[in-house]
Amino acid sequence: MEEKLKMSCIDCGAVACDGSGKPFPDFCVTKDLSEEEIRQVIDLYRNDEENLRIMTAAAEVELEHYCQYTRLQEIMEFAKKIGATRLGIATCVGLLQESRLLARILRANGFEVFGAGCKTGCVKKTDLGLDPKHEGTGSHTCNPILQAKVLAKFHTQLNIVMGLCVGHDSLFYKYSEAPVTTLVAKDRVTGHNPIAALHVSHSYYKKKLYPEQPEEEKGCCCKKE
Repeated sequence: MEEKLKMSCIDCGAVACDGSGKPFPDFCVTKDLSEEEIRQVIDLYRNDEENLRIMTAAAEVELEHYCQYTRLQEIMEFAKKIGATRLGIATCVGLLQESRLLARILRANGFEVFGAGCKTGCVKKTDLGLDPKHEGTGSHTCNPILQAKVLAKFHTQLNIVMGLCVGHDSLFYKYSEAPVTTLVAKDRVTGHNPIAALHVSHSYYKKKLYPEQPEEEKGCCCKKE
């Protein structure tokens, strides 16, 4: 039987790992790491040229433009700092209009841009062995692995995810040969602003997100008037 997961960073209110000097909680993940584990990871940053290049560029973007640049501006600046001049866009076909705008902006800033839509290849869901019931939302499947391979074919140096479905994005990240960053995370309900669900999880979305509630917490402002 697998060991039950204990408390971790997501349960922490101290954030002592930021160098503030505050005491670490007893369950602290950092506290449980050995010096050898930490050293091995540091070596991956210091001794791998690509890792160091990416971390340096990310640190410079943060230092120079903290709370000033939008994420789109940060992506362009990051691309410049890692020497990526040919960018790939892995887009949901439902966001082609937004991806065209993105490409226009990137090209105006001197980048070469190549995009691959999620339906690339026109593959049917049943061709993958999926049950025909999944054709209820369309007969042709999203194809994130092929998206990654198409962008690799055109030698993109940094790929940008534009609203790929949950799980499809996982496969794209897995198979992309170039580093990947995300501009849009798909959320059809919130207009692609997934953090909105967290902001109202204690009120309007409580019934949607929590399977069970104590009797005294039911209703609240979620109650129909």
